[in-house]
Amino acid sequence: MLSENVLKNLKNASWIRAMFEEGERLRGLHGDDKVFDFTLGNPDHEPPKSVKDSLKEIVLGDKPGIHRYMNNAGYADVRQKVADHINNKNNTNLQGKHIIMTCGAAGGLNVVLKSILNPGEEVIILAPFFPEYIFYVGNHGGKPIIVPPTTGGFEPNLKIFEESINQNTKAVILNSPNNPSGYVYSKKTLMDISQILSQKEKQYGTSICILSDEPYNELVYDGIELPSILNIFKNSFIINSFSKSLALPGERIGYIAVNPNIPDIEPAIESLVFCNRTLGYVNAPATFQKVISESLDEDIDIGTYETRRNMMYNNLTNLGFTCFKPMGAFYFFPQSPIKDDIKFVNDALKYNLLLVPGTGFGLPGHFRISYCVNIETIENSFGAFASLAKDYKLKINI
Repeated sequence: MLSENVLKNLKNASWIRAMFEEGERLRGLHGDDKVFDFTLGNPDHEPPKSVKDSLKEIVLGDKPGIHRYMNNAGYADVRQKVADHINNKNNTNLQGKHIIMTCGAAGGLNVVLKSILNPGEEVIILAPFFPEYIFYVGNHGGKPIIVPPTTGGFEPNLKIFEESINQNTKAVILNSPNNPSGYVYSKKTLMDISQILSQKEKQYGTSICILSDEPYNELVYDGIELPSILNIFKNSFIINSFSKSLALPGERIGYIAVNPNIPDIEPAIESLVFCNRTLGYVNAPATFQKVISESLDEDIDIGTYETRRNMMYNNLTNLGFTCFKPMGAFYFFPQSPIKDDIKFVNDALKYNLLLVPGTGFGLPGHFRISYCVNIETIENSFGAFASLAKDYKLKINI
């Protein structure tokens, strides 16, 4: 009765959710304070006060029609405000018509993929990557092509990237700051990717799209600046959400920004609006379109994330774990002490440590830690990490 493809995918479903559900079981046995859950990228911050104030004003106000349908692309005034916000930050020339409001970044990615993919066309995904990308590409008849990073790091392996491009390549998904590594691609790296794509487009007589998934673009540390994708890649789409920047993951509000320089821009916009409707999203949540339009210059206090990052980094490295200090987002992606990252993550469960194996992110031999949790969870987990480090005979410097 059920789809064979869906049943197959269920067996490969997200390790993130699987470990989170194991955490629910452990919390039932031991209590919340005895379980150290680093599985979900689910911000523990509350939204800024201005967001709550806007929500209250909109919901309790007497303006008629706030809960009715609007254009499938979203409210015109909201789209223009989002365009202006992006222009002010990136020196771009977007208009309101280049913005499509979506049900989060996940909805936005599916809308873009549906709009551009023909059956069998390939989408390059740079490892490590958010696991759902594989399913999103498959949803619309595409074929994911995984490109590994350079050995011992998270920089894209551009030699393999270039070799992976052929006449069937339709798109590349970028995610910077990256989930799960916290890595940020430099302007030079992005320019190198752009040059490779230009050469391949000429070689094959094709157009290759960049899909830039940017939910963490407001969460960067140490003064790092994010290059503007729209200013580097002509055939580009920005997909963003307010889940992380305003701590609104449950509200499912985001947008697609279409590069105005895309050839056939009007059919491209019409296709996105059509797919937003016919995939069943219809339109982005009406109330939160209005809320975020009044909060575009707001953000959460990333200083607390930076404090947690520094605390976790110092602890992990002192215990002998090999890890990169994140440049953005709120994840660590350390090397597993053994090649079998799944075994390592299962071993951590005996100390009520909930981690996610790197296998699920396309890079075995690593594990992910999400540090968007309260500071007490991080502090109280140190003993558990120390016990795990001793089990693996790591070189401890405490």
